Amino acid sequence: MKKTFYLETFGCQMNVVDSEQIVDLLCGIGYSQVDSAEKADLVLLNTCSVREKAERKVYGHLGRFKPIKDQRPDLMIGVGGCVAQQEGERMLEKVPYLDLVFGTHNIHRLPELVQQAEEKRQRGSVTEFLDRETRLNLFPQRSVRDAVTRFVTVMQGCDNFCSYCIVPYVRGREISRSSAEIVTEIEGLVAQGVREVTLLGQNVNSYGLKEQEISFARLLHRVNAVEGLKRLRFATSHPKDMTAELIDCFGQLDKLCKHIHLPVQSGSERILQLMNRGYTSADYLKKVTRLKTVCPEIRLTTDIIVGFPQETEEDFQATLDVVAEVGYADAFTFLYSPRTGTAAAKMPDDQSMVLRQQRFERLLELQNSNSEKVWQADLGKTLAVLVEGESKQGAGQLFGRTTWNRIVNFPGEKNLLGQIVPVKIVKVFRNSNLGELTTDACGQERDAS
Repeated sequence: MKKTFYLETFGCQMNVVDSEQIVDLLCGIGYSQVDSAEKADLVLLNTCSVREKAERKVYGHLGRFKPIKDQRPDLMIGVGGCVAQQEGERMLEKVPYLDLVFGTHNIHRLPELVQQAEEKRQRGSVTEFLDRETRLNLFPQRSVRDAVTRFVTVMQGCDNFCSYCIVPYVRGREISRSSAEIVTEIEGLVAQGVREVTLLGQNVNSYGLKEQEISFARLLHRVNAVEGLKRLRFATSHPKDMTAELIDCFGQLDKLCKHIHLPVQSGSERILQLMNRGYTSADYLKKVTRLKTVCPEIRLTTDIIVGFPQETEEDFQATLDVVAEVGYADAFTFLYSPRTGTAAAKMPDDQSMVLRQQRFERLLELQNSNSEKVWQADLGKTLAVLVEGESKQGAGQLFGRTTWNRIVNFPGEKNLLGQIVPVKIVKVFRNSNLGELTTDACGQERDAS
């Protein structure tokens, strides 16, 4: 009887890529994926530790599996990702029914850990960081599985050490793949039916700086030239490394989508300095202005932290001013969460949770108003949508995304998958749009196929 595994993924797009590698590795040793822990021989969580709440959520999730293991002692349970990297063997001590822990640099060792657990019932933990050369040889090449869109990792790790962020401590220092290897992978993906790629890294804007590689802007030019590729995206961008050359790509590259996620975190010069972000709000706004000049149709999304240590009303108002001026299409807003081991966790702070929550709600009110204006403006327009698959909304429904990464659900036939089609927006919801196929000309793109 074939062995089975159940996998849950938390956190960022990098974790999504890691989970794809986990699936391939487990399938390679005879496992097949199932949709519930009750059906599985192996349960895995791929975790995120960016926020303290996310870490607590992992331990809470593990508790759900204990009754299953009580009934089936042979069930194996494992944890990978950033919480695993941070906690290491402590997780085995805290959770006695946990079998294996593997860090962000050790996904390739998962088959070994699983087989050890199978054969010896031996609990194991591997969380050591690998050297640069070894890491460069371990960038995953994943199977496609009939995908229209794919993430392609161009670099890993982070050297920025923002004072609130745990990522450099759990992902390691920056390394970049060779541009030739990246382009070759994308050409292979396109040959298998992929039509959109998103280039991934903790800070893609600093791609290649250590390796004397081409700039990230030049890499975008090379990927844009791949025949058969229809769309190109990237994430995540650090404002301090957003060069004029990179900004100009939005006016030069026909496949580059007119959307950028550019985390501002705060509008206050003082708070940005405490955060060790490496730019001022004035610097940030200059780059936003240039983006909008080069590409008037561009839409921005961002990350914002509310309640950073020592934030005053004046600091918070500066954030509101930036949000109002930029007019973000969407924002991922967070209440500050101290992470053990970061510089910000040691900063004095006397803000009450009540005050933090009040400011958070004020920010949400402003951003929700901005988002509604941006997305409601699309009502009645015909937009180019890359069809990605069947919608969860019901039979006969497809879904895809606009150039702005906005999901659109609409009736259509499955033979449209992978095509860019004109869709008229007939209803706008908070997180998606409803549309209908039309013969009208698209506003942003045309399918070259």
